Amino acid sequence: MVTQFLIFFLFSCYVVTSVSIEDTGFVRSLDHKFLGMEKKETITHFRFYWQDIVSGSNATSVTITVGFPTITPSLPKYNSTTIFGLVGIIDNALTLGPELSSKLVGRAEGFYASISQTEFDLLMVMNFVLFEGKYNGSSITILGRNVAYN
Repeated sequence: MVTQFLIFFLFSCYVVTSVSIEDTGFVRSLDHKFLGMEKKETITHFRFYWQDIVSGSNATSVTITVGFPTITPSLPKYNSTTIFGLVGIIDNALTLGPELSSKLVGRAEGFYASISQTEFDLLMVMNFVLFEGKYNGSSITILGRNVAYN
């Protein structure tokens, strides 16, 4: 029984990884039909503007960790170039147009952290919470690297 399972498992791995291989060193394409994904994908295009206010009394992007030894001795001092260790919270408006006064269609809520010691890169984690139109009540979760000065 164990032998049959191992043979089946090895054959399955071979079939999954050998279907439509792109040899780039670490990426391989899989056949969507083999995986049971025969249904055509639906693509939706969203366009809105992310309003990020970083100062003033109504700031929507706020630093919550300040790595200065006199304030938080357990945290390292910032690297003056990359601000490594900075952590902040966001609650930004998503609007139809680039003006802050444009119609509000959602909010971008989440946090960011400076993650590199050699360049200003952010890890961003946020939800785009929508409350207008067909997608009212829906959210889009975003997790990824943002090269701030590229």
